[in-house]
Amino acid sequence: MARISETHDGAADQVRTRLVAFGAATVTIVAGLGLRAGVSGNVAKYGGDALYTILLLTLVVLVAPRVTRLTAAGGALAVSCAVEFLQLSQVPAELAQRSTLARLVLGSTFNAIDLLWYAVGAVVGCLIHTAVGSLSSRRGTGHG
Repeated sequence: MARISETHDGAADQVRTRLVAFGAATVTIVAGLGLRAGVSGNVAKYGGDALYTILLLTLVVLVAPRVTRLTAAGGALAVSCAVEFLQLSQVPAELAQRSTLARLVLGSTFNAIDLLWYAVGAVVGCLIHTAVGSLSSRRGTGHG
């Protein structure tokens, strides 16, 4: 019977993790769109870069709720950097001219400093993931 209970608890944990990740992704999208609408200049650009990586981290956790924090952050950072390096080709710029969604997701112009802000987003996202995980485990064990 313990195995059934453990399996049920594990499944429930995954559902909770996915719900939290979905909520975090939603908040991150709203924050990113709000940043672009309400702020201009470097704050909007580089804040958006960091939020882009945080969003990718939340999506990694949504798809794979058992992934470690470092793996989620590393994966999000790797994808962010890959998209930035893709901008060295003309593909993202051409797609961005035809689609606002493509412009938001792929960008259009390579900027090396963006790589730093993606790393900032990965670190911040990992820290938030750690804090949320700590709160959840305290709540689950009756300590919080």
